[in-house]
Amino acid sequence: MQDQADGLRRMTGKNSTTKPSRKTKTIVVTSGKGGVGKSNFSLNFSLALRQMGFQVGILDADLGLANLDVLMGVTAPYNITHLISGQKTLKEIILKCPGGVFLIPGGSGIVSALIDERKLRVLLESLPVLDEYFDYLIIDTGAGINKQVLSFALAAEEVVVVTTPDPTSLADAFNIIKVIHRGSADLPIGVVVNQADSTRHGEEVFSKLHKVSRNFLEKDLYLIGIIPFDTTVSKAVRAQVPLLLYEKNAKSSLAIKRAASDYLMQGNLKASIPGKEAGGLKSLLGKMARMLR
Repeated sequence: MQDQADGLRRMTGKNSTTKPSRKTKTIVVTSGKGGVGKSNFSLNFSLALRQMGFQVGILDADLGLANLDVLMGVTAPYNITHLISGQKTLKEIILKCPGGVFLIPGGSGIVSALIDERKLRVLLESLPVLDEYFDYLIIDTGAGINKQVLSFALAAEEVVVVTTPDPTSLADAFNIIKVIHRGSADLPIGVVVNQADSTRHGEEVFSKLHKVSRNFLEKDLYLIGIIPFDTTVSKAVRAQVPLLLYEKNAKSSLAIKRAASDYLMQGNLKASIPGKEAGGLKSLLGKMARMLR
Protein backbone atom coordinates (compact mmCIF):
# COMPACT_ATOMS: atom_id res chain seq x y z
CA MET A 1 0.00 0.00 0.00
CA GLN A 2 2.92 2.36 0.71
CA ASP A 3 4.31 1.89 -2.82
CA GLN A 4 0.87 2.63 -4.22
CA ALA A 5 0.54 5.74 -2.05
CA ASP A 6 3.98 6.94 -3.11
CA GLY A 7 3.03 6.47 -6.74
CA LEU A 8 -0.18 8.45 -6.31
CA ARG A 9 1.70 11.14 -4.44
CA ARG A 10 4.05 11.57 -7.39
CA MET A 11 1.12 11.65 -9.82
CA THR A 12 -0.70 14.39 -7.93
CA GLY A 13 2.43 16.32 -7.05
CA LYS A 14 1.81 16.18 -3.31
CA ASN A 15 4.83 15.62 -1.09
CA SER A 16 5.15 13.06 1.68
CA THR A 17 4.43 15.61 4.41
CA THR A 18 1.06 16.61 2.94
CA LYS A 19 -1.77 16.03 5.39
CA PRO A 20 -5.34 15.58 4.20
CA SER A 21 -7.39 18.60 5.24
CA ARG A 22 -10.58 16.57 4.84
CA LYS A 23 -11.86 13.43 3.25
CA THR A 24 -12.84 13.22 -0.38
CA LYS A 25 -16.35 14.46 -1.16
CA THR A 26 -18.25 12.00 -3.36
CA ILE A 27 -20.73 13.32 -5.92
CA VAL A 28 -22.83 11.00 -8.08
CA VAL A 29 -23.95 12.32 -11.46
CA THR A 30 -26.87 10.41 -12.95
CA SER A 31 -29.91 10.81 -15.20
CA GLY A 32 -33.31 9.27 -15.75
CA LYS A 33 -32.56 8.46 -19.39
CA GLY A 34 -29.59 8.30 -21.72
CA GLY A 35 -28.60 10.91 -24.26
CA VAL A 36 -28.99 13.95 -21.99
CA GLY A 37 -25.27 14.80 -21.76
CA LYS A 38 -24.62 13.28 -18.34
CA SER A 39 -21.09 12.03 -19.02
CA ASN A 40 -20.10 15.23 -20.77
CA PHE A 41 -21.26 17.21 -17.76
CA SER A 42 -19.44 14.89 -15.33
CA LEU A 43 -16.20 15.29 -17.25
CA ASN A 44 -16.34 19.04 -17.77
CA PHE A 45 -17.66 19.82 -14.29
CA SER A 46 -14.65 17.90 -12.98
CA LEU A 47 -12.34 19.92 -15.21
CA ALA A 48 -13.92 23.16 -14.01
CA LEU A 49 -13.28 22.19 -10.38
CA ARG A 50 -9.71 21.27 -11.27
CA GLN A 51 -9.19 24.65 -12.94
CA MET A 52 -10.25 26.24 -9.65
CA GLY A 53 -7.40 24.49 -7.88
CA PHE A 54 -8.99 21.29 -6.56
CA GLN A 55 -7.69 17.76 -7.02
CA VAL A 56 -10.44 15.82 -8.77
CA GLY A 57 -10.93 12.17 -9.63
CA ILE A 58 -13.62 10.69 -11.87
CA LEU A 59 -14.93 7.16 -11.46
CA ASP A 60 -16.57 5.88 -14.63
CA ALA A 61 -19.36 3.81 -13.11
CA ASP A 62 -21.49 3.50 -16.24
CA LEU A 63 -21.32 -0.25 -15.89
CA GLY A 64 -20.75 -2.01 -19.18
CA LEU A 65 -20.97 1.21 -21.23
CA ALA A 66 -18.05 3.17 -19.82
CA ASN A 67 -16.93 5.87 -22.25
CA LEU A 68 -15.20 8.67 -20.34
CA ASP A 69 -11.83 7.55 -21.68
CA VAL A 70 -13.19 8.00 -25.21
CA LEU A 71 -14.51 11.48 -24.42
CA MET A 72 -11.09 12.38 -23.00
CA GLY A 73 -9.19 10.92 -25.93
CA VAL A 74 -7.09 8.64 -23.73
CA THR A 75 -6.41 4.92 -23.83
CA ALA A 76 -7.36 2.91 -20.75
CA PRO A 77 -5.63 -0.47 -20.98
CA TYR A 78 -6.94 -1.45 -17.56
CA ASN A 79 -10.04 -0.59 -15.56
CA ILE A 80 -11.67 -1.12 -12.20
CA THR A 81 -12.40 -4.79 -12.94
CA HIS A 82 -8.65 -5.44 -13.06
CA LEU A 83 -8.33 -3.78 -9.64
CA ILE A 84 -11.14 -5.78 -8.08
CA SER A 85 -9.84 -9.06 -9.49
CA GLY A 86 -6.40 -8.34 -8.06
CA GLN A 87 -4.69 -8.23 -11.45
CA LYS A 88 -3.68 -4.58 -11.14
CA THR A 89 -3.19 -1.99 -8.41
CA LEU A 90 -5.00 1.34 -8.23
CA LYS A 91 -1.81 3.09 -9.33
CA GLU A 92 -1.73 0.90 -12.43
CA ILE A 93 -5.31 1.58 -13.55
CA ILE A 94 -5.71 5.27 -12.70
CA LEU A 95 -4.97 7.72 -15.51
CA LYS A 96 -3.88 11.34 -15.33
CA CYS A 97 -5.85 12.94 -18.13
CA PRO A 98 -5.78 16.20 -20.09
CA GLY A 99 -6.62 19.12 -17.85
CA GLY A 100 -5.14 17.44 -14.76
CA VAL A 101 -8.08 15.30 -13.64
CA PHE A 102 -7.62 11.63 -12.77
CA LEU A 103 -9.78 8.90 -14.28
CA ILE A 104 -10.59 5.53 -12.74
CA PRO A 105 -11.82 3.76 -15.88
CA GLY A 106 -14.92 1.60 -15.73
CA GLY A 107 -15.81 -1.52 -17.64
CA SER A 108 -18.17 -4.45 -17.84
CA GLY A 109 -18.32 -6.99 -15.04
CA ILE A 110 -18.12 -4.51 -12.18
CA VAL A 111 -21.48 -5.47 -10.71
CA SER A 112 -20.74 -9.16 -10.31
CA ALA A 113 -17.39 -8.32 -8.78
CA LEU A 114 -18.89 -5.93 -6.25
CA ILE A 115 -21.41 -8.53 -5.14
CA ASP A 116 -18.51 -10.87 -4.35
CA GLU A 117 -17.54 -9.82 -0.81
CA ARG A 118 -14.00 -11.15 -1.17
CA LYS A 119 -13.38 -9.07 -4.30
CA LEU A 120 -15.14 -6.08 -2.81
CA ARG A 121 -12.63 -6.11 0.04
CA VAL A 122 -9.86 -5.38 -2.49
CA LEU A 123 -11.70 -2.25 -3.59
CA LEU A 124 -12.45 -1.18 -0.01
CA GLU A 125 -8.78 -1.46 0.87
CA SER A 126 -7.59 0.35 -2.27
CA LEU A 127 -9.72 3.45 -2.73
CA PRO A 128 -9.48 5.09 0.72
CA VAL A 129 -5.84 5.96 0.00
CA LEU A 130 -7.23 8.55 -2.44
CA ASP A 131 -8.72 10.55 0.45
CA GLU A 132 -5.29 12.12 0.88
CA TYR A 133 -5.12 13.29 -2.71
CA PHE A 134 -8.61 14.09 -4.03
CA ASP A 135 -10.88 16.86 -2.88
CA TYR A 136 -13.71 15.52 -5.04
CA LEU A 137 -14.57 12.20 -6.63
CA ILE A 138 -17.17 12.57 -9.37
CA ILE A 139 -18.98 9.28 -10.01
CA ASP A 140 -20.55 9.07 -13.45
CA THR A 141 -23.20 6.35 -13.29
CA GLY A 142 -25.30 4.76 -15.99
CA ALA A 143 -28.65 6.23 -16.94
CA GLY A 144 -31.96 4.95 -15.63
CA ILE A 145 -33.09 3.26 -12.46
CA ASN A 146 -31.40 0.03 -11.49
CA LYS A 147 -29.86 -1.47 -8.37
CA GLN A 148 -26.31 -0.45 -9.26
CA VAL A 149 -27.11 3.20 -10.03
CA LEU A 150 -29.20 3.44 -6.88
CA SER A 151 -26.43 1.88 -4.80
CA PHE A 152 -23.91 4.47 -5.97
CA ALA A 153 -26.41 7.29 -5.45
CA LEU A 154 -27.43 6.30 -1.92
CA ALA A 155 -23.81 5.71 -0.88
CA ALA A 156 -22.57 9.11 -2.09
CA GLU A 157 -22.84 12.39 -0.23
CA GLU A 158 -24.53 14.34 -3.02
CA VAL A 159 -26.41 13.49 -6.20
CA VAL A 160 -26.68 15.57 -9.35
CA VAL A 161 -29.43 14.65 -11.82
CA VAL A 162 -28.95 15.81 -15.42
CA THR A 163 -32.04 16.42 -17.54
CA THR A 164 -33.06 18.21 -20.73
CA PRO A 165 -36.24 20.23 -21.30
CA ASP A 166 -37.73 17.29 -23.18
CA PRO A 167 -40.91 16.13 -21.35
CA THR A 168 -39.83 12.48 -21.35
CA SER A 169 -36.44 13.44 -19.91
CA LEU A 170 -38.11 15.47 -17.17
CA ALA A 171 -40.48 12.62 -16.35
CA ASP A 172 -37.58 10.18 -16.11
CA ALA A 173 -35.59 12.68 -14.01
CA PHE A 174 -38.45 12.96 -11.55
CA ASN A 175 -38.75 9.17 -11.35
CA ILE A 176 -35.10 8.72 -10.40
CA ILE A 177 -35.33 11.62 -7.92
CA LYS A 178 -38.35 9.90 -6.37
CA VAL A 179 -36.54 6.58 -5.99
CA ILE A 180 -33.42 8.20 -4.54
CA HIS A 181 -35.50 10.30 -2.14
CA ARG A 182 -37.33 7.21 -0.88
CA GLY A 183 -33.99 5.54 -0.26
CA SER A 184 -32.51 8.53 1.59
CA ALA A 185 -34.78 11.48 2.31
CA ASP A 186 -31.95 13.74 3.54
CA LEU A 187 -29.65 13.18 0.57
CA PRO A 188 -29.10 16.51 -1.25
CA ILE A 189 -30.16 16.34 -4.91
CA GLY A 190 -29.04 18.95 -7.41
CA VAL A 191 -30.30 19.39 -10.96
CA VAL A 192 -28.57 20.36 -14.18
CA VAL A 193 -30.77 21.47 -17.06
CA ASN A 194 -28.84 20.68 -20.24
CA GLN A 195 -29.55 21.80 -23.81
CA ALA A 196 -31.72 24.71 -22.70
CA ASP A 197 -32.84 27.30 -25.25
CA SER A 198 -31.90 30.11 -22.87
CA THR A 199 -31.21 30.80 -19.20
CA ARG A 200 -34.83 31.77 -18.69
CA HIS A 201 -35.97 28.58 -20.40
CA GLY A 202 -33.72 26.51 -18.15
CA GLU A 203 -35.02 28.24 -15.05
CA GLU A 204 -38.59 27.50 -16.11
CA VAL A 205 -37.73 23.84 -16.66
CA PHE A 206 -36.09 23.57 -13.23
CA SER A 207 -39.03 25.38 -11.61
CA LYS A 208 -41.45 22.81 -13.03
CA LEU A 209 -39.36 19.89 -11.78
CA HIS A 210 -38.87 21.50 -8.38
CA LYS A 211 -42.58 22.19 -8.03
CA VAL A 212 -43.47 18.57 -8.74
CA SER A 213 -40.82 17.41 -6.29
CA ARG A 214 -42.17 19.72 -3.59
CA ASN A 215 -45.80 18.78 -4.20
CA PHE A 216 -45.39 15.01 -4.37
CA LEU A 217 -42.25 14.33 -2.32
CA GLU A 218 -41.91 17.41 -0.10
CA LYS A 219 -38.37 17.47 -1.40
CA ASP A 220 -36.38 20.60 -2.24
CA LEU A 221 -34.06 20.38 -5.21
CA TYR A 222 -31.04 22.59 -5.93
CA LEU A 223 -30.24 24.15 -9.28
CA ILE A 224 -26.64 23.34 -10.12
CA GLY A 225 -26.57 24.91 -13.55
CA ILE A 226 -28.25 25.63 -16.86
CA ILE A 227 -26.26 24.54 -19.91
CA PRO A 228 -27.41 25.99 -23.25
CA PHE A 229 -27.71 23.99 -26.43
CA ASP A 230 -24.38 24.37 -28.21
CA THR A 231 -23.11 22.64 -31.35
CA THR A 232 -19.57 23.00 -29.95
CA VAL A 233 -20.35 20.07 -27.63
CA SER A 234 -20.78 17.57 -30.47
CA LYS A 235 -17.65 18.94 -32.18
CA ALA A 236 -15.64 18.34 -29.01
CA VAL A 237 -17.03 14.80 -28.72
CA ARG A 238 -16.03 14.00 -32.30
CA ALA A 239 -12.57 15.43 -31.66
CA GLN A 240 -12.32 13.38 -28.42
CA VAL A 241 -11.26 16.50 -26.52
CA PRO A 242 -13.06 17.64 -23.35
CA LEU A 243 -15.28 20.62 -24.07
CA LEU A 244 -13.50 22.98 -21.65
CA LEU A 245 -10.20 22.21 -23.38
CA TYR A 246 -11.63 22.20 -26.91
CA GLU A 247 -13.20 25.68 -26.66
CA LYS A 248 -12.96 27.34 -23.27
CA ASN A 249 -15.06 30.31 -24.32
CA ALA A 250 -17.93 28.37 -25.89
CA LYS A 251 -21.24 29.29 -24.29
CA SER A 252 -21.62 25.76 -22.92
CA SER A 253 -18.10 25.84 -21.46
CA LEU A 254 -18.77 29.13 -19.73
CA ALA A 255 -22.05 27.77 -18.35
CA ILE A 256 -20.35 24.71 -16.87
CA LYS A 257 -17.62 26.82 -15.29
CA ARG A 258 -20.31 29.08 -13.85
CA ALA A 259 -22.13 26.03 -12.48
CA ALA A 260 -18.95 24.86 -10.74
CA SER A 261 -18.32 28.33 -9.32
CA ASP A 262 -21.91 28.65 -8.08
CA TYR A 263 -21.69 25.17 -6.57
CA LEU A 264 -18.65 26.17 -4.53
CA MET A 265 -20.16 29.50 -3.51
CA GLN A 266 -23.20 27.68 -2.14
CA GLY A 267 -20.86 25.89 0.22
CA ASN A 268 -21.79 22.68 -1.61
CA LEU A 269 -25.18 21.05 -1.49
CA LYS A 270 -24.58 19.29 1.79
CA ALA A 271 -24.17 22.59 3.63
CA SER A 272 -27.93 22.39 4.10
CA ILE A 273 -27.45 19.45 6.48
CA PRO A 274 -25.88 20.78 9.71
CA GLY A 275 -23.08 18.82 11.30
CA LYS A 276 -22.30 16.53 8.36
CA GLU A 277 -18.79 16.25 7.00
CA ALA A 278 -17.40 14.43 4.00
CA GLY A 279 -17.39 10.73 4.74
CA GLY A 280 -14.64 9.86 2.30
CA LEU A 281 -14.19 6.92 -0.01
CA LYS A 282 -14.17 4.21 2.64
CA SER A 283 -17.60 5.39 3.74
CA LEU A 284 -18.85 5.27 0.14
CA LEU A 285 -17.65 1.75 -0.49
CA GLY A 286 -18.77 0.55 2.94
CA LYS A 287 -22.33 1.71 2.24
CA MET A 288 -22.25 0.06 -1.17
CA ALA A 289 -21.06 -3.19 0.32
CA ARG A 290 -24.01 -3.28 2.70
CA MET A 291 -26.53 -2.45 -0.03
CA LEU A 292 -25.26 -4.88 -2.64
CA ARG A 293 -25.12 -7.92 -0.36
